[in-house]
Order: sequence, then structure tokens, then C-alpha cells
Amino acid sequence: MTKRLPWIAAGATFLFHLVANPHYGFFRDELYFIIDGRHPAWGYVDVPPLVPLIAAGSQLFGISLVALRATAAFCAAAGVFVSCRLVRAWGGGAFAQALTAIVVALTPVLCAFGEKVGPDMIGLWLWPLAALFVTRAIEENPRWWIAAGAALGISCEAKYSVIFFGLALVVGLALSPSRRAMRTPWFLAGLGLAALVALPNFVWQAVHSFPMWELLRNAQITGKNVVLSPVAYVLQQVLITNPLLAPLWIAGVVCAFLRRRLRWVGWTFVLLLAMMIALHGKNYYPADVYPMVIASGALAVERWTQRAMLVRPLVCAAAVVLALWMIPLVEPILPEATVAAYQTGIERALHVSASSEKHRPVAIGQDFADMHGWPQLAALVARVYHSLPPAQRAQAAIVASNYGEAAAIDFFGAAQHLPPVLSGHNNYWLWGTHGYSGNVVVDVDGDCGASAHLFRSSRVAARFNAPWIMSYEQNIPIMVCRGLRVPLAKIWPSMRTYI
Repeated sequence: MTKRLPWIAAGATFLFHLVANPHYGFFRDELYFIIDGRHPAWGYVDVPPLVPLIAAGSQLFGISLVALRATAAFCAAAGVFVSCRLVRAWGGGAFAQALTAIVVALTPVLCAFGEKVGPDMIGLWLWPLAALFVTRAIEENPRWWIAAGAALGISCEAKYSVIFFGLALVVGLALSPSRRAMRTPWFLAGLGLAALVALPNFVWQAVHSFPMWELLRNAQITGKNVVLSPVAYVLQQVLITNPLLAPLWIAGVVCAFLRRRLRWVGWTFVLLLAMMIALHGKNYYPADVYPMVIASGALAVERWTQRAMLVRPLVCAAAVVLALWMIPLVEPILPEATVAAYQTGIERALHVSASSEKHRPVAIGQDFADMHGWPQLAALVARVYHSLPPAQRAQAAIVASNYGEAAAIDFFGAAQHLPPVLSGHNNYWLWGTHGYSGNVVVDVDGDCGASAHLFRSSRVAARFNAPWIMSYEQNIPIMVCRGLRVPLAKIWPSMRTYI
């Protein structure tokens, strides 16, 4: 049974997400990743190449939210599987594996990573996998350092935060009794392989003058993200991991420090959290490390209940019950009006918000709001575009103010024969003007109407609105502007917006 448990837990996790995930609609970033992936490259302004390629690949046989979200469900299942194997490698039995599986699967922030396609879903699987390989390198064979390096390198092709995880891992090992395992050429080989796998994207970033660095700097300058004090950041960790489940990972951190064998796990967690606080990272940036400390906590609970075996089923049942109250906030399983009322009630009761960006509050939360309105926006833009006289339509460029709008129009507008969308936002700016002169522009939520010095004429052709969308997407104008006084190619460099 102990050997089958990881497979059973992974299968249950996959089925849960497969049923729960494909609701509401495509998330803003998912649409952007799909469009990115249709322009294969070793990197993009704001994301490494792996997730865009996965997202685009899921749509090869037609538009399918189920196929897209199945990839996230797979990563969630793989994360649960590896977490079970990790606690087993540390000496955990069936109970420790079961408790680890339940809490990893249902911890809100981790559940959200498995709910939609994004860079964090890869780390949900590969960070604990790297920890498993490190454990084997320490306790079995130093050749496992190669596998650990491969896991970290591949993860770096999904999200750059793994660099900080890797750094925390190496320093944590150096500070622990496990540092002896680093005194081998295989350790250096593992580091070398990680760097080699990550190198293509690093070269791409270097060739393009490190746009990701500029993006992060701009986010700090403009105050886009919520900056938390160290105490607030730690409290946010408790909130996004469910205050009723958080005692397990907290116990896992403490017990890791108390056990020589796992002290490197405790140091890795503390150092990673400290780096994220110092760098003002968003509250979920270090979250893929939680399977490690959850597994450590489950191992401790298993030891504490050795003489109370009958308590163990109750502990697992309690973990499920304690997790359920936050699931509707991270899985789109309830009607929007119900979610809005539920979220409002919880925020009032707890007097907290887990938002990581500054914007006007939305009724159903940012993630769910950004799953609404995109097909309607594309349809409205198509109506305006096709209403133009044929001669104007033939030269009309569609310009959007941000990558979410641009990607939605590109994705859903293909069936309505819309041309490629232009935008100065992130990777859209790198794709350029597609040869358009700008003489006729369908401007989505832009400022061509205010740019009298650039256009000879402008008019509001329509306004977009839809239920449950983000506040800054409400009542946006769709304008038709004519007679650009300066060639579009000439002003394009000034339109770059990396944020």
C-alpha cells in the first residue's frame, strides 16, 4: 500500500483538477502564453520559454480550455506524487504520505498553481523533485546531483524564482551537516548542468538587453505591486497556505532544524523566504517550496502519533475538512455571485486581503475576474473592424493597451479573420508593427483620441463592458483613429512598456 499511495494520491489530484479547473474561461496570462508559444523562441520579455510552448501545444487541435487546464492538473498531480516520494525517502510511512498528499493538494496557493497554466505550475513539480534528488545524492549516491541539477535547470526555463530557490538550497546545505555531500565532483557537475540547461534563455535575455530586469525594475518604480513589511509577508504566507493548515508546515520548518538529517530543508526555507522579503517579491513567489516543509511536518506528526494509531485517520479527515473552506477561492467551482458573496464574507471576517498587486478591489478576486470577458472583447473589436469601409479595413491595424487585451483579440479573433494585434506591452512590443503604417487604427483602451498631434481624426466606435471583469477593463473605449501624422515604425520605439 505504501508504494501505491503516491500513484493513488496523484491520480485523485489529477481528477480533482480536471473536473474543477475548466470553468469560467481562459485566464489573461494563459491567452498571452498561448500567443507567445505560437512565436517559438528561447525566451520572452516576461517569461522563459517552457510554459508558453506547453500552452500553445495544448491548443494544436483547436480551442480547448479542458486541454489547457489538463496540463496544470498534470503538474499538480506530479507535485503530489513527488511530495509523497520525498516524505517516504525521509522515512515516512503510509500515514505521512497520505497527510502530505492531502495538504499539498489542498493548500490554497499550491492548489491555485494547479488550477491554471502558469510558470509556478512547473515548480510545483520540479522543486520537490529537486529536493528528492538532493536527498538521494546525500544518502545514496552522489550521481543524483546530476538529476537535481537537471530539475533546477528545467525549472529555470519556466520561472526565474528557481534561481533563488537553488541559491537557498546550496547555502542551506553548506550551513547544515549535509555539506559533506557537496564535496564531490558530481555536485559541481550538477551545478554545471543546471547552468547549461538555463543558458539558452539567459543568452536570449542578454541579446535583448535583459528585458525581465527592466520589467521588474519598472514594477518597483511604478508601485504596481504591494510591498509588504517582513512581518506582513510572513503573515501572508500563513494566509495563502490556509491558517488552519499552516501549523503543519510551520511544524515542518521547526522539526527540520531539530533533525540533523533535514536541517538543510529548514535552512532552504528560511533563506528563500528572507530573500523574497528583501527583494519585495510577491507573496506567492516562494510557494513552490512548501511541499518540502509540509512533508517534514507530516513526518513529524507521524512520529508523534506512533502510540495513537487510531488518531491518524482522524488527522487526515480533519486536514480535508480544514482545507475545504478556502477551495472555492482558488478553484472556479461556484457561480460567480456565490463566490463574490463568499469572498466578501471571509475578507470581512479575517480583515485581510491576499492581493499582490495594487488595483481597485474586484468582486470575485483578480484571478477569477481575469477569466471573464475576453471572447466578448474580441467579438466587439471584430464588429468595429469589419464595419470599416473595405479600403480602410485593408490597412487597419488593431492596437491594444496591454498584453491581456492583445492576446484575447489574437486568440479569439482568429476565427473572425482579424489581423495580428499590435501592442507596446511586454513581448508584443518585440513583435513590432507587422508592417502597418498606422494610417487607420482600431485602438483598444488606448489614447489615440488624446493624441490629436498624431492623428488627424478619432472617434469612439464602441465601449466594452462585461460582467465580473477587472475594474480597469470596464467601460474601455474602442476607437477608430485615422491619419497618423508620423510613420508608425518611427514612433514604435517610444511605445515600449515593460511592466
